Amino acid sequence: MENKHDPVFFAIIDPASNKAIGVVSYMRIDPKNGVIEVGNLIFSPLLKQTPIATETMHLLIKHAFEGLGYRRCEWKCDSLNAPSRRAAERLGFSFEGLFRQAIVYNGRNRDTSWYAIIDKDWQSISQAHQRWLSSDNFDQNGKQKLRLSDLTAQVITDAMT
Repeated sequence: MENKHDPVFFAIIDPASNKAIGVVSYMRIDPKNGVIEVGNLIFSPLLKQTPIATETMHLLIKHAFEGLGYRRCEWKCDSLNAPSRRAAERLGFSFEGLFRQAIVYNGRNRDTSWYAIIDKDWQSISQAHQRWLSSDNFDQNGKQKLRLSDLTAQVITDAMT
């Protein structure tokens, strides 16, 4: 996969152990239109539901907007994949619609849920990510004080009005 230009994969390395604990990619890379998708997320149990997972996604999205200059970052998933839909919304992706019978997958029609963050909303979403990732947001036991989904939901609501 390393010689491919689309998708482009990244290993997620645990800084404590220096071991790979997940994979993410950029895909459907469209520089002409300024659109890029994040996908192929594979998180080991050591990564799932951790601040490192959120920071990974924040850095990937940040690089798409601020490093590569894209104007739109997309997330698509099987509409039956509730954890993926929740993750997209938690990170601040706005639901844009359902592509019914988008593909045939494992012998069934698959509806695809489409989400996106656009450049004009990125700064506010980024600030929500940074506020959540701040050490001030976690108690001595590592329990979050504020939920990221609450912080990003307000940003999405504000953007839609």
